[in-house]
Amino acid sequence: MTSRRAALVAGLAFVAAPVLAPASALAEITRGPVTNLPLPRFVSMKTSEGNVRRGPSTTHRIDWVFKRRDMPLQVTAEYEHWRKVQDYEGVGGWMHYALLSGVRTVLTQTDMMPVLNRPDPDARAVATFEIGVIARLGECTADWCEVSAGGYNGWAKKSNLWGVAPDEIRD
Repeated sequence: MTSRRAALVAGLAFVAAPVLAPASALAEITRGPVTNLPLPRFVSMKTSEGNVRRGPSTTHRIDWVFKRRDMPLQVTAEYEHWRKVQDYEGVGGWMHYALLSGVRTVLTQTDMMPVLNRPDPDARAVATFEIGVIARLGECTADWCEVSAGGYNGWAKKSNLWGVAPDEIRD
């Protein structure tokens, strides 16, 4: 093999190496450059009203105003004191970090969602939540999450909630 051909083969092997890397090496968690917290991640609104801007500064135009305290939001990017967020419909933009809280909440996505006394489909219902209810998020297993709203506390199917990742486990 000529040295030129050997160099070409070696170069192709170098280019192909990332494609052949183990999945665990490629599945590294992306971290925010400001907080070093995982991206994306869920947060909630600290205030009852928050401006959502086109860019990360007060000079950028306000595109939306979110008006639900404790509404769950997903942070997808960070820049200085600004967080790029989106709601359950994918609507969003940049919000100042002071308007956001690390307190976890979820939004019910199923009308008349049963809230059960234990994480079991045969368990007794303690409440029924309408679609759009914001609930505090507690413990989560692979398929169930503990939720509380309106003085009721119980377990709901994770697939009926927005604001928690499908593979997220919480103790």
